[in-house]
Amino acid sequence: MSTLYITEYIGVGVVGRFAGAAGLVAMAEEPGTDQSPITISGTAAQSTAFASTTKFIRVHTDAICSILVGVNPTATTSNKRLAANQTEYFGVPAGMKLSVIANT
Repeated sequence: MSTLYITEYIGVGVVGRFAGAAGLVAMAEEPGTDQSPITISGTAAQSTAFASTTKFIRVHTDAICSILVGVNPTATTSNKRLAANQTEYFGVPAGMKLSVIANT
């Protein structure tokens, strides 16, 4: 069974300057909120709506899939493709959902 994992984040943590670096490093501020994992199959599946405080999400897939974010999204294999074992971060509007479908 293939699975997509989603973690919601409300803010960005900032780490101080590193030796020789000119800027700050922004990263996901833990703790995040994990959604129930979504089973990836040949039929599009949808997450629950993101919380009103969510600003961005972390998505990790253990299989090749395509994803789509929207109010009531239905992913197709023509949407954004993720490789197996890929992790990505996306800025998202509060209240949106993510849809996922298996891809090759």
